[in-house]
Amino acid sequence: MRLRVEFTTEPFDLDEAPAHALVAREVVEAAELDAVDVGPFGNTAEGGADAVLTAVDALLRKALAAGATRISLQVNVAEEGEA
Repeated sequence: MRLRVEFTTEPFDLDEAPAHALVAREVVEAAELDAVDVGPFGNTAEGGADAVLTAVDALLRKALAAGATRISLQVNVAEEGEA
């Protein structure tokens, strides 16, 4: 099964990326995922279920430890062939 996760971390800072956002980016970029898109207002990553769920666990733990006060995320089953 393939999964797609979309997430944002808060609080926002439009002048400079906060530590929790940088940590979240590092987690998804280092994970064994097929597709990662990091943007200023939202991020997506896609891959096999185990890889996505492992990355989500690390993302939640590390972003909260780095000062995130809210993490919004959505996980969807991705259609085969999407990336």
